[in-house]
Amino acid sequence: MNKGWIYVGLTCLFELLWVYGFNVASTVWHWAIVIIIIITDFYLLSKACETLPTGTVYAVFAAAGTVGTALMDIYIFGGEFSVAKGIFMGLLVVGVIALKLADNKSDEAQVKGAA
Repeated sequence: MNKGWIYVGLTCLFELLWVYGFNVASTVWHWAIVIIIIITDFYLLSKACETLPTGTVYAVFAAAGTVGTALMDIYIFGGEFSVAKGIFMGLLVVGVIALKLADNKSDEAQVKGAA
């Protein structure tokens, strides 16, 4: 597995941690931890962009954050699930997968063109 994808996974996890922190932080120390998590998250995001296409990294980061935050809202913070939410979360996931597949095809075309 490409090291960049490990950074993508970690940045998605850290994004969910700071979103959770926004909802539960109540003291200065809690907010300090949230700020450290945010700084770490963006560092990991930049490391992922060193070896992977920035558009793909950001799409995965944004989609994972959006879907993860929506699920956190439903299962942890008592939000309500609707069919529309489910459909749009599914569309985000499908869009990210399609973007990744499109990046693979453009990488293959560049390799063939260089040969």
